[in-house]
Amino acid sequence: MPAKPDSVAPPGAPKGTYRIETWGCQMNVHDSEKLAGALEAEGFVPAPPSCEADVVLLNTCAIRQKAEEKFFSEAGRLLAGKRRRPGMILGVCGCVAQAEGKALLERAPHVDFVLGPRSAPAAVADLVRRLRAGDESARGTVNLELRDDAVRFPFDRIRRDPGSPGKAYVTIVEGCNHRCAFCVVPKTRGREVCRPMGDVLAEVRALAARGVLEVEFLGQTVNSYRDEDGRRLGDLLHAAAEIDGLRRIRFTTSHPAQMTDALIDAMAAARPKVCPYLHLPVQSGSSAVLSAMRRGYDRDGYLGRVARLRERCPGVSLGTDVIVGFPGEGEPEFRETLALLEEVRFDTVYAFAYSPRRGTAAHELADLVTQEVKLDRLARIQALQKEIQAERNRLWLGRTVDVLVEGTSKRRSSEASGRLPENRVVNFEGAAAPGTIVAVEIVRASAYSLWGHRVPREP
Repeated sequence: MPAKPDSVAPPGAPKGTYRIETWGCQMNVHDSEKLAGALEAEGFVPAPPSCEADVVLLNTCAIRQKAEEKFFSEAGRLLAGKRRRPGMILGVCGCVAQAEGKALLERAPHVDFVLGPRSAPAAVADLVRRLRAGDESARGTVNLELRDDAVRFPFDRIRRDPGSPGKAYVTIVEGCNHRCAFCVVPKTRGREVCRPMGDVLAEVRALAARGVLEVEFLGQTVNSYRDEDGRRLGDLLHAAAEIDGLRRIRFTTSHPAQMTDALIDAMAAARPKVCPYLHLPVQSGSSAVLSAMRRGYDRDGYLGRVARLRERCPGVSLGTDVIVGFPGEGEPEFRETLALLEEVRFDTVYAFAYSPRRGTAAHELADLVTQEVKLDRLARIQALQKEIQAERNRLWLGRTVDVLVEGTSKRRSSEASGRLPENRVVNFEGAAAPGTIVAVEIVRASAYSLWGHRVPREP
């Protein structure tokens, strides 16, 4: 999805226009906000939707094959644009850039430069400046440096999404030290580097001062956070909860092996500002498959974490990720995943069919599960979860809830849409200003959203 601007270009005529297309997770979306901030500091402005841009950045995701294929399709489409406008600059950033490196230029020679996710925010403005000045030595640049200062991008230069003024992402950890057998993140993002807690809090205070009500702390393994002074995520949650004006705090994505009792206790102590929602990827309900995945926990260990969360944080909503068809997953192992979903009753599940990724340990395994079986299992997961979500959402009928408005509903222009602290989507009649919190009575529920109408009470 393209990034969206909200900052004002420097005085004077703009140097040109830019467009950023983004695939992948919240980290990639936030990286695009940094890239846009770097370009706007150079005097570029966003291109109107119907116009070609002078600078196009493709911010890529390599976690699944489908996302990578979408990127290469878009890169191919832009070749025609480069032929029409030879001065257009095309850069590829993000995880596919890091994974492919120089090979990407061989496959798409019309690309002007390739920047990995850690190097891109600091390097992009200089490369664009040089290319615009006619410096041909900049063309074909490949910068895959895994910089430790990647988390120190000046937060006052980040260009936030104006469509959702009430919420902002804040990076606290970059990279991952886990070695899950299916995952390319350690290769594309490098080892963990944590941002100083004082710097994080300064950004949160600045956001709260401009009216942001919700921040979401980001990291590939966000609950591994530990700054140079030894302060952990629980300490950060406690300190952020003391900031005036801030109403909601989230963090994603957490690793079950690092969901400690101390962090769970900190979540409980920092309520109600810490939202009662946690995304905790399980990946499989089979201990044998989890071992093959190198996840660092087994089925019982995961269920123990869930039990502790629900004991200390009553009413917490849970989301998860599931991979079906991992090498060695037979029908008995898959049924264990179905049983785990029945037992935990997640509020959201993101399910994916396993696809081998180069550079991972699982890529060397024999893929014993056919694509037909993978798709059948994926459909069974989705059907079960749809029933569970419909049941879970019906529990909200008749309740009056606080909704942080995000904008107009995707389904009906006459409705507004927002989220509960529990991360459920709520649509309601009429207009409401994005970034405000309104009270809504829930009168209808589906498996994927809630619907209601505003009521006259203070949220």
